[in-house]
Amino acid sequence: MSKARDSHELRIAAIQQACSEDKAASLATSEKLIREAASQGAELIVLQELHATLYFCQTEDTSVFELAEPIPGPTSDRLSALARELGVVLVGSIFERRMNGVYHNTAVVFERDGEIAGIYRKMHIPDDPGFYEKFFFTPGDAQFNDGRNGFTPIDTSVGRLGVLVCWDQWYPEAARLMALAGAEILIYPTAIGWDVTDDPDEQARQLEAWVTVQRGHAVANNLPVVAPNRVGTEPDPSGQSDGIRFWGNSFICGPQGEFLARADDENECILSVTLDRTRTESVRRIWPYLRDRRIDAYGDILKRVRD
Repeated sequence: MSKARDSHELRIAAIQQACSEDKAASLATSEKLIREAASQGAELIVLQELHATLYFCQTEDTSVFELAEPIPGPTSDRLSALARELGVVLVGSIFERRMNGVYHNTAVVFERDGEIAGIYRKMHIPDDPGFYEKFFFTPGDAQFNDGRNGFTPIDTSVGRLGVLVCWDQWYPEAARLMALAGAEILIYPTAIGWDVTDDPDEQARQLEAWVTVQRGHAVANNLPVVAPNRVGTEPDPSGQSDGIRFWGNSFICGPQGEFLARADDENECILSVTLDRTRTESVRRIWPYLRDRRIDAYGDILKRVRD
């Protein structure tokens, strides 16, 4: 049961920032932008993936595990205090130390009173050149001890949030499971960028694919999507590559994939929109995809491949 208010309008902010090797400096930037977003009337504020640090997965380095924290811990306490002070629902990102040897890429949702409304541990973990996340992150639990599926929305005072993380955004299954569980907004904190040696045409194709697939999730599930990404060029600590230029282009779109706000590829910014909470219901009445699903014919989706 969602805790959402009766108001048809919801003010949302997505924060796009550059990050520093100084964790305190990155968090200070996050806090400054959170405060600015709240001053603009945002009720729900969403930060990008791993906003407290550089994107450390460019190399496999065991010393990086020193950056991980428990939840609750220092970063979650700071974000909790901000949510409480400002009276906002806040989605943050933490490199979580769950126990010795088990670490997660975790989105944490804080209620207006600072309490943790819920957490989501990234389920799909990439392992590609420059994105060696399998070295650092254990996938989230497919099933919780209380029987909930890992793709379970988080209930808050501003609605039921379908929080996913970065690589999850390429998987229609994740978005659909969140929608079927009653998510009212899909949220994708992200850290994605270009190999700086790729030619401009390839860079353009990658960016367009990233935007298009998430807009497709909005369309296919009749849900708004919030996707904050980072900006800035971060060097490869090993010196074996030229690093990653994070492409920004954070955006918020409506339940037909329509852009409501979109950032550029260079600048820190706050995207703020007022969301019409009735749009999903009205769109689903004329595009009833969920009604017409042939669940009797989808059994093979649970197979790795069809033989």
